[in-house]
Amino acid sequence: MTGPMEAFWMPAIALILTLVVLHLLLDRGWAGRLAMDKPNARSLHTSPVPRVGGLVLVPAALVVSLLSPQSDGLMLAIAAGLCAISFVDDRWGLPIVLRLSSHALAAIALCSGLQPSLSPLAFGFAVIALVWAINLYNFMDGTDGLAGGMALFGFAVLGWAMPNVMPGLVNLSFCLVAAAIGFLVFNFFPARVFMGDAGAVPLGFLAGAVGLTGWLQHAWPIWFPLLVFSPFVVDASATLLKRMLRGERFWQAHRDHYYQRLVRMGWSHRRLALGEYALMAGAGVSALLIRDLDVVLQWTALAAWAVIYLAAMAAVDRRWKRFLVDGQALK
Repeated sequence: MTGPMEAFWMPAIALILTLVVLHLLLDRGWAGRLAMDKPNARSLHTSPVPRVGGLVLVPAALVVSLLSPQSDGLMLAIAAGLCAISFVDDRWGLPIVLRLSSHALAAIALCSGLQPSLSPLAFGFAVIALVWAINLYNFMDGTDGLAGGMALFGFAVLGWAMPNVMPGLVNLSFCLVAAAIGFLVFNFFPARVFMGDAGAVPLGFLAGAVGLTGWLQHAWPIWFPLLVFSPFVVDASATLLKRMLRGERFWQAHRDHYYQRLVRMGWSHRRLALGEYALMAGAGVSALLIRDLDVVLQWTALAAWAVIYLAAMAAVDRRWKRFLVDGQALK
């Protein structure tokens, strides 16, 4: 069982570690020497920003949560490995084949540890879902405060919904929440530091891993973590599908996500972050409220969320078309 003191001091340490280390890295100028995000044609920022936030956020949460005697050593080790590999990518760059191979190996390793709870068919679907979770979170890390905010809201809901018989994952979730808060102090607009792949990749993995484990332990229905993280799941999945249907190189970096379009059409980073936070909070609270309802009511609520997302995407698509036409008219 997770005692009240343990539930408090572990996240508190993760928060303090993140704040102190990031402050030192930025104040002493070390952050820029580790990894720098230089703007390019697909960026939403215009000046170089250190890309080391995830290199602090993730290890702080993992190290502190490891102090819990009920911690999931396999999950933490895989997340740490992904953080290390992704930092190499942030610093020097890695071929896409190597990156995707590391994601697949991480997913297979976790699912192997979950057997025999997973049937062969479920094993395959779980591996694909985890690889997609890793990449969709990375795709959505593109503007100030967005990925850190999703970690804050998403893992807060998972930690709150998790039963006390899973104290290791409860501690991990709230340590991630606390570390995300520390990161957002420096990442909210105007950002002094970005998360980078070293943060987005393991956070995507942990979102999928905790969600999958909770489902296998009957803590929530399969749709629960999908709704909790739906602001990222919907945007990334819809954008990927549209790019694939258009025959584009969907694996390459781009600025076609809905959140990126809103910024390009004039939304400030602050306005976008606050709007996304409201959506994240709404999705999370809704997931908690309908989790224990009758199945018919659950799926009715999920259908309502589908309508909301479809209407929002349609509205952005219409405005985007007008934006492109007006831009051509000004040339």
